[in-house]
Amino acid sequence: MGQQQLLLIILGVIVVGIAVAVGITMFTDNATSANRDAVVNDLVNLSARAQQYYRRPQTLGGGGNTFTGLTLSDLVTVAAGATSYVNANGTYSIAGAVTDSLVTIQGLGNEIGNDGTGKVKVTMDVRAGRTQTTINN
Repeated sequence: MGQQQLLLIILGVIVVGIAVAVGITMFTDNATSANRDAVVNDLVNLSARAQQYYRRPQTLGGGGNTFTGLTLSDLVTVAAGATSYVNANGTYSIAGAVTDSLVTIQGLGNEIGNDGTGKVKVTMDVRAGRTQTTINN
């Protein structure tokens, strides 16, 4: 083989290697983004259920215009006393203390987040009339 052919083969291998590396990076970024979106979607669903609990009268098993007394089992079907709910997208729990006007729900995804070491983490502060989403990782 001539020197020119060897150079073209080496150049071709380098280009293919770079393309594979870029493809792997794009796939990982897409998986992380998709998992983050799924966790946010699940948190929106849980926050809507928390707001339903807030508005439901106490005689019907709700909070009667308060979040006090809200547990994870009021939002989803979990074992008695369970502190977390797990589905295909991640693990969800009530973070911190539940007050009259605020409950914070946390979602921990299955994919590695932006920092490269920890998993995707999203928290949602739920109030009677609004929610606030914070993407932690």
